[in-house]
Amino acid sequence: MAAAAQLGNLQKEATCSICLEYFTDPVMIIDCGHNFCRSCVTQSWEERDENFPCPQCREIISERNLRPNRQLGNMVEMLKQLQMLPMLPVRPPEENLCEKHGEKRKLSCAEDQGMIPSACQESEEHETDTTSPEEKAAEEHKAKLQEWLRILKKEEEFILESKVKDEEQFKTIRSKLKTEKKKLKPEFEKLWQLMKEKEQTLHEKLEEMEKKIPMVENANITRFSNQITSLKALITEIEKKCEEPAPELLKDVRSTLSRCNNVKIQCPEVVKSYKVMVTLDPDTAHPLLLLSEGGRCVRDSYTGTWKDLPNNPKRFTSSYWCVLGSEGFTSGRHYWEVQLLQKGGWWTMGVAAESVNRNGDITWSPEGGVWGVQRICYDKYSALTSPETPVSPREEPLKLGVFLDYEGGRLSLYNADSMELLYAFPQAPFTERLFPFFYPKYEAVMLLV
Repeated sequence: MAAAAQLGNLQKEATCSICLEYFTDPVMIIDCGHNFCRSCVTQSWEERDENFPCPQCREIISERNLRPNRQLGNMVEMLKQLQMLPMLPVRPPEENLCEKHGEKRKLSCAEDQGMIPSACQESEEHETDTTSPEEKAAEEHKAKLQEWLRILKKEEEFILESKVKDEEQFKTIRSKLKTEKKKLKPEFEKLWQLMKEKEQTLHEKLEEMEKKIPMVENANITRFSNQITSLKALITEIEKKCEEPAPELLKDVRSTLSRCNNVKIQCPEVVKSYKVMVTLDPDTAHPLLLLSEGGRCVRDSYTGTWKDLPNNPKRFTSSYWCVLGSEGFTSGRHYWEVQLLQKGGWWTMGVAAESVNRNGDITWSPEGGVWGVQRICYDKYSALTSPETPVSPREEPLKLGVFLDYEGGRLSLYNADSMELLYAFPQAPFTERLFPFFYPKYEAVMLLV
């Protein structure tokens, strides 16, 4: 009995208070000393950029100060080996009993999402927890699922509308191709001797285009259908999950929420829900730029006179008058908007890699560490690809929206007033920290809103 009690205490010390399983890759929060599985504590903080609470004592820390606890990991491995001996039996997990009181767990702990018995509610190890009936815990998860249900249905609606527009576009293209083919014959009959070769060449090109259309169309239809099927399956799963009783709902709700987080978001209305506050970093600002107090507005100085600023390796000092945002991103989805306070002017906007050249020529493409859209003279717009891709907005954008999906490897830029998509860079993995990027020139004034 004494050995069993000691083993129970050892099991408790080797158990993560979030997942209630043995520690996997244990890490310690340096500020308060509590230990958790690395994946558990990271997931509990995934929607936070600052003020990270300890899941056990709720102490607020300013940075993600995590240290691997290898000794604890070794202890867990030894405990697993001990449990394989017949003299140290372990209570089966399905009994759902408290090791200390032997009572069936009845309450749900809001801090670690585990079940605790009523006798433990007043015990020392749970005295700082906020406990509630499992129905309350289920309601909290149900609210999250219902919010995802709203987002996913909106996404499904957007994709269905896009599919219809896509089909109409291909129908229009086919009609135009038929019209062009009909126009060619009478035109070339008049110039038969001089234009016979050109007629044949154009016919071949049109035939080639016509052959490619079904392939592209079918690929798009397949892509839309797969997205709709995937969304419908996830929506059905969430709807069923919301109808389950509390114990069933809590079983694998983390898995469902994780799949929700992996959905590729395209709907402009959903994109705006990821809006973040962006400020300008004065340590990166070119000496010819003027930044407002608080770092929310930037313009060129007009004078051509460099300000006397401290030397800083982060500062742009080349012929390009650039400035970066204060915060960089290595994960997550982020959206911010920039108001152009007057028409005209030259500007470039998007994101830049931390390694972008700051003291010499910049390669204006993803290969050079820059993703964005620019406006140059005579209302010409282009995406910074290699070579540049012309962009033709329906109207001059005076407010731009930038959406970064780091894990998805995508950057999209919008006219934030109409949410017209100006350009979406082809999907490609990002490999380093990305910063909001601004290049105002020739009377361009940018205000972060």
